[in-house]
Amino acid sequence: MRVALVHDYLDQFGGQERVLLNLIEMFPEAPIYTLLYEPRSLGHLLDGKEIHTSFANKSFIRKRHRFFIPILGHAAESLDLGDKYDLIITNTMGFVKGVKYKNGIHISYIHSPLRYAWEPWTYLPDLFPRPLIWAGMPAIQYVRFQDKRFSQKPDYLLANSNHIARKIKNFYNREATVINPPIEDHVFYYDPKMKKRDYFLIYGRIIHYKKFPMVIRAFKKMGLPLKVIGTGPEENVVKKLINETDECEYISFVEDENLLREIISGARASIVPQVEDFGLVTVESIACGTPVIGYNAGGTAEIIQDGINGILFNEQTEDSIVNAVRRFEKMAFDPAQVAKTAERFSKDNFKKQFKTLVAEAVKSAHN
Repeated sequence: MRVALVHDYLDQFGGQERVLLNLIEMFPEAPIYTLLYEPRSLGHLLDGKEIHTSFANKSFIRKRHRFFIPILGHAAESLDLGDKYDLIITNTMGFVKGVKYKNGIHISYIHSPLRYAWEPWTYLPDLFPRPLIWAGMPAIQYVRFQDKRFSQKPDYLLANSNHIARKIKNFYNREATVINPPIEDHVFYYDPKMKKRDYFLIYGRIIHYKKFPMVIRAFKKMGLPLKVIGTGPEENVVKKLINETDECEYISFVEDENLLREIISGARASIVPQVEDFGLVTVESIACGTPVIGYNAGGTAEIIQDGINGILFNEQTEDSIVNAVRRFEKMAFDPAQVAKTAERFSKDNFKKQFKTLVAEAVKSAHN
């Protein structure tokens, strides 16, 4: 088959980009279409790939593309695939499901409906003060209308979790098949030689909805050691809080994945206080044999089996985290058993499920 891969933005590396790399492994000859491409960020992973970009691929937009969201829907429609492909796979949490084409089966793997359109009060405070968000509601409504229109184009919608499948039903009024994304299981795995130490861990992008400050304040109350790993818009807030307590240690971005695995493996537990679309951090942690103390919502609630690979708490408050940690300290977890619960998120399992769905879609199209 002639296959095209379409991705929102190639300007940073995260869970969505990990899925793209797995799709590239499955369809190595497929060209990649994207709104924005920053070679300095991802060029080393995409060397030799045929990459097509939209009219929005300008340096001043790439550096601050979230401020240009109202035009990026038009940029997606400017990507014209014509009649060149039998299969179009859009890997998206934004606009590229609205890509233009004349024929072919269109499968859209959705990591989240467009957050800034559908949940502005959760995700926009990192970018704008609340009065400005209120003032921008007409633009948000327009983007929401555009995103829903684009969501009707794919023949098949896939979701990375049941949590996102429910949002797709709510926002787009469409059903979605759930295929969980894979972790890098050659990097994140249980090593019995790694010994547990005395610290807890929180890591990821330091951004408003991930609640890093709340966790740090909770651990300050308990006087327990906490390692904090990450970078992001709230980094300075987090550093200031850490400087005020002796129990917390801040580590910036860990580029060496083997070192990250060692840190995760050594933790007593990872703390996940946010609502996650899927929960890559959660799966990486349990894959290393480290249980998760997580908020009972979103993708985390689908991954964590209370008492088996972690525990769940029901409120996003400092006291709720304190109570959860106190409960955790009275329990015992077998790292090997914790790691076993992550096996369903392997790369092989993801590829098998995805290929099965593609085969069924092609067969249906030919009948």
